[in-house]
Amino acid sequence: MHLHETAAGLMSSIVLPFSVRRVMWYQSLFGLLPSARDLSMSGMILLLLTWASAMSSAIARSAPRAAIPTTPTRLFLLCLSTTSLLAPAHAQRATARSHHPSRRSSSLYSPRTCPLNRDTSPASIGLRSFHTSSHTWSASPQFSYHVASSYAAKQDRFDARRNLYTNPVFDPTESKAGLTECKTSKDRRLRAKSGQDAFFYSQVGTTKSSTFGVADGVGGWVESGIDPADFSHGLCEYMACAARSWPRHSNKTSSLHPKDLLQVAYDEVIEDKGIVGGGSTACLAVAEPSGNVEVANLGDSGFMHLGLNAVRHFTHPQTHAFNTPFQLSKTPQRMLVQMAVFGGPSTLSDLPKVSSVTHHQVRHGDVLVFATDGVWDNLSPQDVLGIVSRHMVEIGAWVENDGGMRVGPELRKLAQADGSEKADGSSLQARLAVAIAKKAKETGLDTRRDGPFAKEVQKFYPGEDWHGGKPDDIAALIAVVVEEPSA
Repeated sequence: MHLHETAAGLMSSIVLPFSVRRVMWYQSLFGLLPSARDLSMSGMILLLLTWASAMSSAIARSAPRAAIPTTPTRLFLLCLSTTSLLAPAHAQRATARSHHPSRRSSSLYSPRTCPLNRDTSPASIGLRSFHTSSHTWSASPQFSYHVASSYAAKQDRFDARRNLYTNPVFDPTESKAGLTECKTSKDRRLRAKSGQDAFFYSQVGTTKSSTFGVADGVGGWVESGIDPADFSHGLCEYMACAARSWPRHSNKTSSLHPKDLLQVAYDEVIEDKGIVGGGSTACLAVAEPSGNVEVANLGDSGFMHLGLNAVRHFTHPQTHAFNTPFQLSKTPQRMLVQMAVFGGPSTLSDLPKVSSVTHHQVRHGDVLVFATDGVWDNLSPQDVLGIVSRHMVEIGAWVENDGGMRVGPELRKLAQADGSEKADGSSLQARLAVAIAKKAKETGLDTRRDGPFAKEVQKFYPGEDWHGGKPDDIAALIAVVVEEPSA
């Protein structure tokens, strides 16, 4: 006899020891349930357990020492609390069909070689979610972000020891300075030797939130006699200053958002007479101690969110056409006059409000990568994942575990190492930044290995016969996420 038939017989036998009123109640209960042939194995087992409970209750009613009878209401609540186990088997099969690989959306990079999520919607697959509301049963985890950046100008040799920046210890007195005061304190001679690429890091006011990102000056401005490095470096300096004094410079009292920060900095660049003109892309984030990270990207600089040996998110570049990214710009007055008198094409000028914004929930041991196109034109997401994974495992930040991966116990110590030491003995984030920038520099100079840029040229302009890497300025900023110990 089949299990379904056995269960059906048991179901009908339940009504025998009880009154007519109880018979009607059980019949109404089973009327709410699916038929026996639609039940899954777990559903059949649950019905058998329910029958056993009902029979025990009947026996207990005749026993003088039965203290807690099983009432119909109690049994009904038991069934309701386990409705997920009573799902018909055909519903499970329908769910399985909805995830068939042939129905997956197409992607530029094959997921067979890299678990890549290029969707610009909030990244949530495979991530731990944290509720913003308070709970009495557990405290929300708190995270810190350990940042380092490595860079190289197009014409310079890569120096792992010199071309390295680590986030300084926060000075609370700096948050009292206004935007102009903060900007004028910056010495252009002390800027990183990163060419037209720039980067920044800052704490947000006196909060525990932080903001960081990169900007890439658009090289086409050089033909007009303008150094775009002034624009990109100035933009990053204003973003750092605005974040440091937030919300002093603004009427807003809510949390800082990267798009708002970019708008404030762009407005300051437009008003700054020391910045004649230029243009730049930008990719930046505001990271909160709760683990919420909001990213704004404008142009073809980009961001990657890496978990345990997996790419959780990779930004889409914003372009008007091939090699023509979205860009913030400032056109000198003399050029505006010339265009008005003699005509000609106008300069591209996008606004911060068109930035692509994504939200992410990070966990302990995650790695955030922000980089200019000098990196992405030469290294694919799979390349960057391979570099990060290899170093994380070698250093002990990620540990192989039963065919999978887990965060190493020394992660916090590795991220807090002294970043002023030489590259092979510095902090975890410094090692990662140096490794990515160095590989991008080497690949850009390699005439035999086709990088992502070469493949794009071959796709859209096969007659150009472009092969090898693409030499360019490089800036790579790394943030390692560390969960702070509970107090």
